[in-house]
Amino acid sequence: MSGKTLAVGAALALFLSAGTASGLGPLPFAYDLYTFRGEEGATRVVASFAVPVRELHRTSEDGTSRYRFDVTFMLTDTVRHLVTRSDDSVFVASGAPLDGDHLLHTWVELDAEPTSATHQRVIMTDASTPGVGQMYQSPYPVPDYSGTDLMLSDLALGLPDRAHGWARGGASLALLPTSQFPESAFEVYYEIYNLPTSDPYSTEISIVSLEGAEQESLPRAPAVRAIFSDQSGAGPDGTVSELRRVESALPEGPYRLIVTVRNDETGETTSKARRFHVRGWNGGTTLVPALPRRGPTVTGR
Repeated sequence: MSGKTLAVGAALALFLSAGTASGLGPLPFAYDLYTFRGEEGATRVVASFAVPVRELHRTSEDGTSRYRFDVTFMLTDTVRHLVTRSDDSVFVASGAPLDGDHLLHTWVELDAEPTSATHQRVIMTDASTPGVGQMYQSPYPVPDYSGTDLMLSDLALGLPDRAHGWARGGASLALLPTSQFPESAFEVYYEIYNLPTSDPYSTEISIVSLEGAEQESLPRAPAVRAIFSDQSGAGPDGTVSELRRVESALPEGPYRLIVTVRNDETGETTSKARRFHVRGWNGGTTLVPALPRRGPTVTGR
C-alpha cells in the first residue's frame, strides 16, 4: 500500500472516530451540495447545512439564549488518494429562546478536482452537548466545468439575504438545503459558462409540482414559468452569473426546478434541474456564517 493511501486511511480513521464515537446521540439535520466552476480547472463545492432549534441544546448566560453546533465537510478522492475537509463552528445568541421550528443554517466551501470517484461526508455535532451528533455520507461525483460547450452550474436555492448571505458572482442569498423551503418567495442562483460577450440569449425557468407524480404518466403543466431575454455581459472566461427571484408562494409538496438557457446567436442550449421540497414551516430562519475551527486541509499528497 502506498504512502498516500496510508495517509488517506489515517485521515478517514481520525474523521470517523471523531464523528461516530460509541454513544453518539442522534442530531438530525438537513444538507445539500452545490457545485460551480472553480479556478485552474477545479470545482467549487458548497455545502449548505440546516438544523431546527429543537434538535440543539440551549444554554443561557446573562439572560441570553445560546446555541452552538459544529460542522465538518469532507471530500475523499479515491483515485488521487486525497482527502479535503473543513471543520467549522456556528454560534447563535438570542435575547429569548427561539421557537423549536426555527431553522439555523450555514454553509461551507471546498475546492476539489473533478472526478467520478469522490465520496462526500458531512457531520454536525452539538457543541454544547458532547456525544450528540450525526453523519451522512454517499458517493458524490464532482462535475467538470472545463471545456468550451455552453453549460450551467448547479442551481443554488436560498432566501433573500443581501447583508449576510453566501456571496458569489456579485450575488448574495441565504442558502438553504432543498428539502427545507417555506411557503414564500425564494431566490435561485446559477452560472452560465462559455456564453460569449454580447451574444443574445434567453432563459426559461419553470417549476413543476411532483405531488403524486409516481402515479401519473402524463407531463404536468408548470406551476411557475418565466422567460427572460438578455445580452451576455460575460467577462473573458464567458461566465454569466444570474440571481432570479421566484415570487410565487408554492403550496407544500415536492417540486422540480428547471432552468434552460439558449444562446440565440448560435442556437446552442443547455439545461439543469433540481428537486426541492416546500415544508410550510413558519418558525423563522437565521443564517449564520460558520467560523473555521480548522481551515480547509488536504491530506494524502
